[in-house]
Order: sequence, then structure tokens, then C-alpha cells
Amino acid sequence: MSYFRDNIDRMSGYTPGEQPKDGIYIKLNTNENPYPPSQKVMLAIREAVNDNLRLYPDPIATAARVKAAETLGTKPEWVMAGNGSDDLLSIIIRSFAGQGDKVVFPYPSYMLYKTLAELQDGTACAVEFNEDYSLSGDFIVPGAKVTFIANPNSPSGTMISSGEISEIASAIDGVLVIDEAYADFAEDNCVRLVEKHDNIIVLRTLSKSYSLAGIRLGFCIAQEPLIQGMMKVKDSYNVDRLSIAAVVAALDDQKGMRSHVEKIKETRQHLTKSLEDMGFFVHPSQTNFVLARCAKGVSARHLYLTLKSRKILVRYFDLRRLDDCLRITIGTREEIDTLLKTLKELLETRKPAKTRDACCH
Repeated sequence: MSYFRDNIDRMSGYTPGEQPKDGIYIKLNTNENPYPPSQKVMLAIREAVNDNLRLYPDPIATAARVKAAETLGTKPEWVMAGNGSDDLLSIIIRSFAGQGDKVVFPYPSYMLYKTLAELQDGTACAVEFNEDYSLSGDFIVPGAKVTFIANPNSPSGTMISSGEISEIASAIDGVLVIDEAYADFAEDNCVRLVEKHDNIIVLRTLSKSYSLAGIRLGFCIAQEPLIQGMMKVKDSYNVDRLSIAAVVAALDDQKGMRSHVEKIKETRQHLTKSLEDMGFFVHPSQTNFVLARCAKGVSARHLYLTLKSRKILVRYFDLRRLDDCLRITIGTREEIDTLLKTLKELLETRKPAKTRDACCH
């Protein structure tokens, strides 16, 4: 006998990237920024550690919303803060989708979307990406309450144009959630579409470009009626005092953030060319990672396990369309050069892959 709801018993849950607790690794598996946060953040956190910690934080994180609106060129009333963008994804799904409701997302993409739909006992509608990670003609599902698009996409790193996103927003019935976790590494974004479409919600996080994965604070941007409705659903105090202070300081240092982003983009270009020279196919990335498909006869799983044994972590997905790929976070130039040297050694000395590990492309 189980005490859980039937849909909870049926689901497998979301599995985050590995966070090793022993040893020192070159960690290229969870898309963290290899560079430290702004010194302004460190100072702001130290100043916020005072007697006021005995008091609850501002329940709507006003200071962070005002700073985010200033940074993104929108209104504070159109911004909502969350305990990371995953908290906002949870608030969105609880706000708009219930039992049996259709929740649409492309595949392969961020697998948390499927998990959130299952938590609500909704109908998860995974629509296959085309081979080049463009959206298929079947992507618009009539009657869907929520449609998710990670843009740029994870794990492919690829991008859907803002023009196409706008067309989708006009065609669907429910809300369209544009998850822009990696937007600062990309050439375009969809924030300006919020003014045009009353059903678009854009998500941003400070985990990636601002080096604040450990702080857990993100934003969504939408027209005020959507923000007001979602405010009813969020936890009473979903963002703490230290996170608010840290985020205001981080957003105040755009020069520092952009400097780190440019370094990552330069290293991304170096990694991509080097992997292609080794025989990998690398999807064009607009993020701080690349998805590299192994050459025929090379086992991605074997490479992942062997790299791990040598204290280098990359991400391997034992999933259809991804099981012949490695997703590699852009680390420092030194970290990436170590990875490339190790990969070259492994490819030069590899034995023929077993059938069950063979690439499917």
C-alpha cells in the first residue's frame, strides 16, 4: 500500500547533474560558471549578515524586482522573483495546469518540464525536435494550458528565433513559457515580446552568467495580470534576505558579468573546433555548454565513465537521441585543454565499442 497519489507513484522524478562530495574534479557537467561572482556580491552578502536575519525577508523581493526591471528594460510590476528559476517553473505549472491538462514541451529538452507536468497529474506532451533542433509543425498542441520552450535549448544549446517564438505565442491557447536560463550567452532574447503578447512568460536565472548557482534566485517577466495571479501561488517568503542582497549587487555589475561571458564564448569556440577536429559533431551552441555527438563506433557512455575515472565530469544522458552524445560545460581555458588532451588520448587508444554502447547515429 502506498500513501502517495497515483501519479507520484508512477513518475520517476527529475535527476539533477552529479555534485561530487569526494575528491577534486574538473567539473564540466552542470553548466556552472567557472569564474567567481562579482566582488560586489561578496561585499553585499557580508553587509547583509546582521541582526536583521531574525526578520522575515520582503515577501515580494521588491529591491530585486526593481533592479531586474532596470536591467532588463521593463517594469517592476512585470517582474516576479523566485528561489531559482525552477521555483518559478513550479509556480507556473501550479498556476495554469491541473489534472489532465496538456503541458507541451519539445524533446530532447530540459526534463524538469515533464516532471512538473506529472506532479500536477497533467498530460505531458513531448513533441520531437527536428534533427537540427528546429521545432516541428506539430509543436502547437490545441488546448494546451502551458507550453515550455527552453531558448537557448538544453541540452542542445541551439536557438529558436524570436520571430518564430512570437508566431507560436499568437497561435497557442495557453501560456508560453520561454526559459532563457542561457540568454546572456546568446545573440538574441525574447524579453521584448512580453509587451506584445499577454500570454508570454520569460524566465531568467543568475545561476549561469552571473556565477550565482549557489544563491538560488531567478526572475520571470510577464504582463502584470499574470504576475499578480502567480503571486497567489508562490510560497509566502520564497526568496531570502541574503539572496536579495546578492542579486541586486550582481545585477549592478554588468561589466563584470559581460567580461566572464565573453571569455566563455571564446572558450566555447575553441572547444567546438577542437572537438570537430577529433571527429565529433557539435551542435551550434548559444550557451555555456556544447552538445557533442560521438563519431560512429565511439561509445559516449564509455567516454563519460572513463573521463569520470580521471576526475573529469561531463554530462551523459542515457536517453533516446542523446545516448551517443556528451554535454560539456565551458570551463576555464585550462580545464577545457585538459579535457581535450584526455579525450584525444582516449580516442587514440580506444578499443571497438560494444554493441550495446554503440552510437545510434
